[in-house]
Amino acid sequence: MVISFRGKLLKSKLITVFTNLVLVAVVLAVSFVGYLGGNTVAASNENSNLFYCAENGEGVSLMFNVYEHTDNVNKIMDILDEYGVKSTFFIGGSWADDNVDCVRDIFRRGHEVASHGYFHKDHSAMSEEANIEEIRPSVKLLNMICNTKIKLFAPPSGAFCEATLNACTSMGLRVIMWTRDTIDWRDKDAGLIYTRATKNLKAGEFVLMHPTDCTVEALPKILDYIRENGLSSVTVSYNLGE
Repeated sequence: MVISFRGKLLKSKLITVFTNLVLVAVVLAVSFVGYLGGNTVAASNENSNLFYCAENGEGVSLMFNVYEHTDNVNKIMDILDEYGVKSTFFIGGSWADDNVDCVRDIFRRGHEVASHGYFHKDHSAMSEEANIEEIRPSVKLLNMICNTKIKLFAPPSGAFCEATLNACTSMGLRVIMWTRDTIDWRDKDAGLIYTRATKNLKAGEFVLMHPTDCTVEALPKILDYIRENGLSSVTVSYNLGE
């Protein structure tokens, strides 16, 4: 009986230790996940240079990641002008190089211009040096085109790692993610894009979009929803208090 009791006691202690180890592993995993919607990579969620939203933001930030569809970029700007609102355009350097006039027009109309890298690469697989080599040329190009300081970087596909954050910190860039992704690059459904962009939308949120045909179709309704619900559409930097 004594041996049986000791055996049960030892088994109980082992189970407790194992359970605690599992809990520790879960906590560590949650603390170091940079992005759960695409490539999952290690990155501290305590990094002061990483933003998924504006915690004290006064409005909603519509973000457009641009590497193609120049005609739709122009249509989006026309719609934003019609509603009298401003947005942030995260622009790929390779696209900017071929569309200098459009980039300049985005800035001239009062929108925020930010970096989306140069060649739409996977930043989660890069060293700090490689991240700098990919991001810096786009920043320099956008600086030159718009004659303004570029302050923000959005990693393509939301893929980044600790090296990306360190690289951006060294270049004075904030890394911007999002609270909701319309997935408009994949799902060609204006109604679905509208729902993803607006359902339970709150001030301080960052909404990710691309210049697709369906986004152009959905955008007026999205802006109507924002206005009718007492919200405002503002740039990311404005939402972050700059």
